[in-house]
Amino acid sequence: MCGIVGYYGNKEAYPIIIKGLKRLEYRGYDSAGIALMNHSVRVYKCKGKVSELEEITKDKDISGNIGLGHTRWATHGEPSNVNAHPHVSMNSLFVVIHNGIIENYNRLRTELEAEDYIFKSETDTEVLANLIEYVYIKLNISPDEAVRIALTKVIGAYGILVVCNEHPDTIIAARKGSPLVIGKGHGEYFFASDATPIIEYTNSVIYLNDNDIAIVNKKGLHIRDIRNIEQTVKVQKIDIEIDAIEKGGFDHYMLKEIFEQPKAITDTCRGRLNYYDKTLKLGGLHQVIDALTKTERIIIVACGTSWHAGLVGEFLFEEFARIPVEVEYASEFRYRNPIINPGDVVIAISQSGETADTLAAIQLAKEHRALVLGICNVVGSSIPRETDAGVYTHAGPEIGVASTKAFTAQVTVLTMMAMLTGAKNKALTDKEHNALIDELALIPEKINSILAKAEEIKKIAEIYKDATNALYLGRGYLYPVALEGALKLKEISYIHAEGYPAAEMKHGPIALIDEKMPVIVLATVDKSYEKVVNNIQEVKARKGIVIAIVTEGDTTIRTMADHVIEVPYSDFALAPLLTVIPLQLLSYYIAVMRGCNVDQPRNLAKSVTVE
Repeated sequence: MCGIVGYYGNKEAYPIIIKGLKRLEYRGYDSAGIALMNHSVRVYKCKGKVSELEEITKDKDISGNIGLGHTRWATHGEPSNVNAHPHVSMNSLFVVIHNGIIENYNRLRTELEAEDYIFKSETDTEVLANLIEYVYIKLNISPDEAVRIALTKVIGAYGILVVCNEHPDTIIAARKGSPLVIGKGHGEYFFASDATPIIEYTNSVIYLNDNDIAIVNKKGLHIRDIRNIEQTVKVQKIDIEIDAIEKGGFDHYMLKEIFEQPKAITDTCRGRLNYYDKTLKLGGLHQVIDALTKTERIIIVACGTSWHAGLVGEFLFEEFARIPVEVEYASEFRYRNPIINPGDVVIAISQSGETADTLAAIQLAKEHRALVLGICNVVGSSIPRETDAGVYTHAGPEIGVASTKAFTAQVTVLTMMAMLTGAKNKALTDKEHNALIDELALIPEKINSILAKAEEIKKIAEIYKDATNALYLGRGYLYPVALEGALKLKEISYIHAEGYPAAEMKHGPIALIDEKMPVIVLATVDKSYEKVVNNIQEVKARKGIVIAIVTEGDTTIRTMADHVIEVPYSDFALAPLLTVIPLQLLSYYIAVMRGCNVDQPRNLAKSVTVE
């Protein structure tokens, strides 16, 4: 959830850390802080955003070649100056920044209070800082050994950076369940929660594994684990251009990412779908495709927008491959006693690859000897390392908290996986397979034609920006899109919205409909088209407002709906990739007109790396 940045080298740390915090502000923006080392540590922190941290440090000593920075998404303790990171131990020996949750912090705090430790904040992180200091003093050991021993007493998740006032030439990093990456430059090291603050300086990175502890000092970098066993330092190359994490002339990252979807889908298909010879290859599944083809059940686990993509995946696998699919919220799946059999295939979906509940669901599935596959956007993240095999999306960095291009890239991967499985087990005929390849090839161009109508959608947004509720309806493949459209509106405009299967409207939601409530209906041409037309008539009979997403050339619904947004014709199985686009734009424009921060909506963070 929180954003961590650190620097060790010969340059001034402050500007590098501040820039890095701005790049990571999508991970948390309740408060921000920085610690700078120059013979001793100076800490500056405040409630609010990184810009406010910059303001309070204008007249402060910001010198130093070693530093830590943090932007917070509150878990323990409300956003405040005191609860902001970094946290300093009681005797000022250690400074800690932390992403994650220390689950047993109350017990540890009580034990430390019995040793006369006094606490200033409500956070679990201050407990960790004092625990490290207590171990350091009591055992008279090195700072890194104090960190290692302290972490053996911790239950929970953490990504931490630690400095010690008595050893001003060392940074200690550790992770368990929360991401942490180290960039290796020329005589310098960069630390961050993800690669976005690092790529400006180096493309050589080290991804820490769970229970790793990294020590950087004048001797360089070395890594050992919590058992004190030396680990091999594995340097990887990352392939992200700096332009990919800039706004590129758009007002917001979210709008940029909406408009990047044709490219994201093209990149996700590149090297996999051959439109000329009608072949489909997913290299990440090469070793497991037989098992996927022969399985009797697929379970998809995900959270949020990825869960909606998973619902589309259920339709795709059952339609193309005739394999039964269950879609589970990872947060629920992990806490019940699900029936998972050897031979089942579990597909875990996550944009970041660090979603805590999804990672826990993966571990549960592996314990039951299921084959676990991952769909993820971030190379080197935890989910690709924990799964047996998988497929990367190639959406590029997604900075906006409300996911857009990740959704369409995930649906694209699920479509290809289902097509490949169906072709292998002969549930999909060659004719159907080839037609789908042709259709998928046209999707980016069709999305571009929808994006060209953005101004039309903006005009509709102007009319309904002051709505207090909205209802989204869809059938079949478009029901998950209705859920996703409602989620987008809730996330960034703070308007209450619900997504429903259109046929369920009469089982409750119809009671909400009046002349003030917009009802967004997904009504493209498919086998349930006539049923959706009936649903629209039912809404209009109760004086409801209808905004309809229809296939180009539709004349029937145009006579009924208050507003019509056309999308190009496509195979009904690919309609989610088109119909979600106007819903994203509608939510975006409404949120902007309401004065909301669309890239950093209140109470939300991009990657949910804690429970």
